[in-house]
Amino acid sequence: MVSINNLTFGYGKKDLFQNLSVQFKAGRIYGILGENGAGKTTLLKIICGLLKPQKGSCKMLGLKASSRFPTLLEELYFIPETFFIPPVSIRKYMRLFTPFYSGFDQKHFYNILKEFKLPEEMNLGELSYGQKKKFLLAFGIATNCSVLTLDEPTNGLDIPSKGTMRRQIAYALNKGKAIIISTHQVRDMENLLDSIIILHQGRILFDHPMEEITSKLAFKIVSSLSEYENILYHDELPGGHAVLVRNNDDEETKIDLEFLFNAVLNEKDKIKNLFQD
Repeated sequence: MVSINNLTFGYGKKDLFQNLSVQFKAGRIYGILGENGAGKTTLLKIICGLLKPQKGSCKMLGLKASSRFPTLLEELYFIPETFFIPPVSIRKYMRLFTPFYSGFDQKHFYNILKEFKLPEEMNLGELSYGQKKKFLLAFGIATNCSVLTLDEPTNGLDIPSKGTMRRQIAYALNKGKAIIISTHQVRDMENLLDSIIILHQGRILFDHPMEEITSKLAFKIVSSLSEYENILYHDELPGGHAVLVRNNDDEETKIDLEFLFNAVLNEKDKIKNLFQD
């Protein structure tokens, strides 16, 4: 679906990525996590062909992403964190932009608007940031593109709208689509993601599907660290500790992505060695 191989990219004289390789397959929802400046938004822009690799390649559906061919763009939709929407009616926006997407589902679009409680007759210029974000999410999902990329999609959304967004993204996924999400708001997304990619200083520290993560790691809350040997990572909580341990007993535990992220950054070698076993 999306294949990045030996990618080098930077701004000015400073490299951000060096020989970075990662694959995004159809039928999965990917979460890209990282600190500020790790390269999450830049990576999304490279996938969308808005930035061109200096070395290496980025291909989507077998074509160079930077080619921006119409047949490629028809299968791609990108919702950035910062965006501009023309101050026109929803119906006029539809007339202007739906012709670019042959798979656009108008009925589904209006159903999502209704679930987001956005009136069809509103002028987009009169909407708040959060309402505009909901509109773009509805439009992007309704395009039925093969690759949907979202940069901080929950920013600006209220709690009910976050739930609507998760339901609609899960509903939109099928075997022919890949959904790629960059986010800091990991708690908003952790029940939705199929694979986790952690970027750090322009490198991929972690790239594993959730089913592998849960098979190898167990997340526990304990009163004392002495309850477990060989703890991979721990953090203090009121009255106890959160711990990350090797899953030796095939337990099913809820994954805390924020905790996992901190564990990967602070115990790189321990986590890397565990996933190489």
